Parts: sequence; structure tokens; C-alpha cells
Amino acid sequence: MIRPPAADIIAFVMIAFLLSAAAAALAAAAPAPGYDPRAAFAPFSMPSPASAVRGANGLPGPGYWQNRADYQIRATLDPAARRLTGKVTIRYTNHSPDRLDSLWLQLDQNAYRPDSRSHRAQGGAWAGTTDGMTIEAVTLESGAAPGVAVTPRITDTRMEVPLATPLAPGAALTLSIAYHYTVPGGFGGRTSWGPSKQGDIFDIAQWYPRMAVYDDLRGWDPLPYLAQEFYLDYGDFDYWITLPADMVVAGSGALQNPEQVLTAQQRARLAAAARSDATVAIIRPDEVATAAARPAGVTQRTWHFRMEQTRDVAFAASRAFAWDAARINLPKGGSALAMSVYPAEVADRAHWGRSTEYVKHAIEEFSRRWYPYRWPAAISVAGPTDGMEYPGIVFDGVEDKGKELFWITAHEIGHDWFPMMVGFDERRDAWMDEGFNTFIDVYESDAFNHGEFAPKRDSEYAEGGGNPVDEILPLLADLQAPPILSRADTITEKYRHPVSYFKSALGLVLLREEILGPERFDAAFRRFVAAWAFRHPKPADFFRAMEDGSGEDLSWWWRGWYATNSQLDLAVTGIAPAPAEGPAGWLVTVVNRDPLVMPATLRLRYADGSRRDVRLPAETWIRQAASPVFVPGATAPISAEIDPDHRLPDHDRSNNLLKR
Repeated sequence: MIRPPAADIIAFVMIAFLLSAAAAALAAAAPAPGYDPRAAFAPFSMPSPASAVRGANGLPGPGYWQNRADYQIRATLDPAARRLTGKVTIRYTNHSPDRLDSLWLQLDQNAYRPDSRSHRAQGGAWAGTTDGMTIEAVTLESGAAPGVAVTPRITDTRMEVPLATPLAPGAALTLSIAYHYTVPGGFGGRTSWGPSKQGDIFDIAQWYPRMAVYDDLRGWDPLPYLAQEFYLDYGDFDYWITLPADMVVAGSGALQNPEQVLTAQQRARLAAAARSDATVAIIRPDEVATAAARPAGVTQRTWHFRMEQTRDVAFAASRAFAWDAARINLPKGGSALAMSVYPAEVADRAHWGRSTEYVKHAIEEFSRRWYPYRWPAAISVAGPTDGMEYPGIVFDGVEDKGKELFWITAHEIGHDWFPMMVGFDERRDAWMDEGFNTFIDVYESDAFNHGEFAPKRDSEYAEGGGNPVDEILPLLADLQAPPILSRADTITEKYRHPVSYFKSALGLVLLREEILGPERFDAAFRRFVAAWAFRHPKPADFFRAMEDGSGEDLSWWWRGWYATNSQLDLAVTGIAPAPAEGPAGWLVTVVNRDPLVMPATLRLRYADGSRRDVRLPAETWIRQAASPVFVPGATAPISAEIDPDHRLPDHDRSNNLLKR
């Protein structure tokens, strides 16, 4: 046996004194039946296992795969009949290791049928109905074989196409579908038509049969469309829209035939906008619906757009559109176009006159802070669909103005990151796309024009006094509130925004600002975004990526904030001198009284006006509910306060401060 040096013996004795004092303080502390350390810090079962496809580090594994769908769509819009007729040709490539004996597609327009599951799930919430999407013909081509007619099986918003010969791993086939449907009116919600002073505006989305996703966790995932959003594979899109020649089309991607659909003056203005940081008018408000605004000579025109590596496309059309644009400056010298289209009656700066400024700044800030924008244009449309996003284009309300227009523009444009580039499954995990996007909104509002519209506010939470950690308290106290990790379709409208948007976003803010710190959070978050861009991450991938990227076991946070609806109550219950035999100092007892646990700041104040802050990690409460904190120094503190800067969602702040 080696005899320890004298210094080590002294240190051991000092530690023994402190442990003895800690034991006495714990014995004297009131019990905290609401907090169980073993439950709070138990291992967290991830929602899905790690594998060669999805690595234990939260990143795509060496065996990661996803299928691909490339589209060509030719559609005609009849504005008088409110009817869209189209033919979509899909080149579908099977990168999975499985042989596929059928294909599944999504027919979201069937949600508007009066007998749809969506209609029933919402209690008949649609204010109107349509006949849904009519499938006129389906043909298949495989290899050199000519097109063969196939009879699909349609169930609600899904269509199954049986394959006589299964699609082998690595093989591809071509599927062609002819269809038509009636565009819903204002009741459409996510896609609709509505009037303006100089003509109807059509916001056209979910407008073609779209491939369902076949993935490594479920195989085919043709979840019925119950008015949650989307889960789609990536590919390249070419699409052509034919409609009356006096109408202007704004579409996802890049316009391929400007010489056929724009005047020479409009093409020159568009070229100027591509070089300008200031907004340039393409069609001025006073030019709307005039002969000078449209090329002459025909009654109909076809607009051709192309968008690469995207999961979807959408467009808007109207004879009433004013149109402006400006250059977006992207990292490493890249650029894109910010554009807005809107009716002339809302062209003033208080309404839509600054829209392109908002789009430009949001794209630039999100690109700088998180991940570069990858598409050629980003468009905001003023129309009947209020607050809906698709790749490269968003639909906002005609009446939006001022800070509300800025906030909704930033939010909807932010969806180009989540879930358009980072391909979350919105139908099952709406909290990921909505919460992640609401999270990045917070910093965009702070950054825009020196905080002109900061802080980001959600009106239904403003009653909490302006502090988000207070505004979340009623939700955490609500025994009926679902946890974040709920199937999206089961969350009622009462809780949809509070849980999927606000609580999810606040969870990321707390993880960044209070748990990991911006430096570690940002590095791990950017790594996650870059690794999963144009891929399909799941909740477990995010959890693992943040743990791996930060070097932390965050089981207690995933369980407390995401898997349960737990509350937090930290308290200071004692201030006592440390034992005389040990080093000079004070023991401050802090107690966790509720199931949620978080790191916190303990602040001691002294009679001379000075103060001392002690940062307490979550592990302060890993073995016990009440923990004595040793604070060195002979001077007696006059008070001790936990979370003095009011940064945590502590529902009972009356016990946070203790005065001697």
C-alpha cells in the first residue's frame, strides 16, 4: 500500500466535512415527492433504433438510401370553371434493398370530398366540398415495354398502383397519370382561389398525384391526409402551366421560357433585379391588368418552370398580380431571386410593398446562420391562402401587413429549411418542421433591421407578460395537453399551435441558450442540418445527433420536454454556514420539486452590493431532490436566488428567492 501525501489527507478530510454537512442539510430539507431522480435521469428509449441506415451518431449511416421521384407535369388551368386538368409522368427509382410489388401515391385533393377521412376527423370542418381528384387513366412503362394501362386502387387520399412485375432494387419505371379536379374556394385552406379587385387569384398546390415515401422504418408510408402536411421524396421537376394569356404565373423553381411569357421590358427588369439589392418592379401596380403588362398575339400561354432536387412544387396565377424582385446574396458568392406577387390594392409599403425585402433578408439570414439556400428563387404570394408553404414559394394573406406580414413571411420562408430541404415527415412529426422553423424565426426577428419587428410574438401566448418561459406555463400545467412526441393527427386544434409550434421551438431555445450554450448547440445543429439536407431524418436521428455533436447525454431533456408534459419548480430552502472544521463558506440548499429538471444559475447577493453566480448543471439533482451547494467565502450572503434572470419555465417563482 502506498501512503498518500499529507496534502491528499487534508483534502480528503475537507471533502468529508462537506459531505457530512450535505447529509445533514438533506435530512433537514423538506421532501420533494414530485421529483424522482432515478426517473428523471433514466435511460431514454429513442423512438427508433440506430442501424447501418441511421447511425448511432444521429447522421445517415453507410447504408443510408432513399428512393427518387422525378416529375414532368403538363397542366391546364381553366379559371372560369375553377378546374385544373393535367397529366403527370413520374420516373420512379427504387434505391431500397426491397422488391416493390406496388406503388403508392397521395391524392390530397380527395380530402375535400364530403366522405373523406379528413372531413370526418375534423368533425366536418371543411366549409365546402369538391368531388376530389378524378383519375382518368394510369399507364406504366418499364424498360423497353410500351405503356400498359393499369387499374389503380383508390382509398380516400391514397392510390395504390399494383405492379405485375415487382420493381427490383436499383431499377426504375415510368408512371403516367391523367387527372382533373375542381380547385377549392377559400375553404381549401392550403390551396384555394379567391377574388381581388382586378381578378381572381389562384394558389395551386397539392395539384398532382404525388409519390408516397418508401423508407427503411415502415416501407410504404401512405398515411391518409387528415390536414396535417406532407412526407415526400426528392427529385427534379419540369412543369408546364397553360392558362389565359392575360394571367401571370409565379411558380416554384426557375422560369424556363421568359421570352414566351414576358415582355421585353419585363425581362430587362427581371435581369436588373438579379443584380440589385434594392427591390425592382417587374410589373408595377399601375401596369396590372393592362395590355402593356402582357405579350400580345395569343389567347393562351404556357409557362414552363424547372426545379431540381425538390420534394414538391406549387404555383400561383392571376391577372391581378403586381410583381417585384431583388437579388438574394448567398454564402460563397452564390445568389438567388427574392420575389413577391400581390394585387395592386395592397402595394403600399405598409402592406406588401416591403414583402420582397422580408423574403430577401430571411433567406440571407437563414443561409448565413444555418445552411445555404439551394434553389434559384423564393416567392411570396398574396392571395386567398393565408400562411402555407411549398418549396421556393409561400402563400400569405392579402390583408397581412406590417409586423404580421414580416413574421408570417419569415416563418413560411423558413419552411424551405424545415421540411423542404431537411425532409421531415410532417404527417407524423409536425413538431419537427413547425417547431424547428418557429425556432429559427426567433433569431430572424432579432436580426431584421436591428430588431424592427422583434421579439417574435405569437398572439395567443402574449398573456404571459412577454416572457416565453412564462407563456408556456399554462400548457405545462394542463393535464390534458399532449406531449410533443405524439402522432400529429391526434393533436386537436386547441393544442396544435401550443405544442407543435411553441413548445417545440421553446425547447430548442432552451437547449441552445440554457443547456448547451450557443457555441455547442450551433455546431451540432448545423452538422445535423447539413447531413440530412434532402434526406429524411426522424426524431431519434435528431436526438442522437445533438447528443453526439455536443458530447452530452440529454436523456433527461428528451424525456422531460418531449416525451412528457412535465413541469419545473426549483426552490432555495436553506442558507447555512459551512462546518467550522472545513473551508470557509456557505451551504445553499436548492431543491427540485417537480419532474422536469434543468440546469440553473444560483445567485448570492452580499451587503456591499456585490454578487456571486454559481452555475448548477442538471446533474446537481441526479441523485437527490435537495442538493446543498457549497459557496466559498467568509462573507455572509444576504440572499440566494435560483434562476435570478427568469430564463427557465419555473411555475412557482415564490420559492426561488431566500433571504437571510
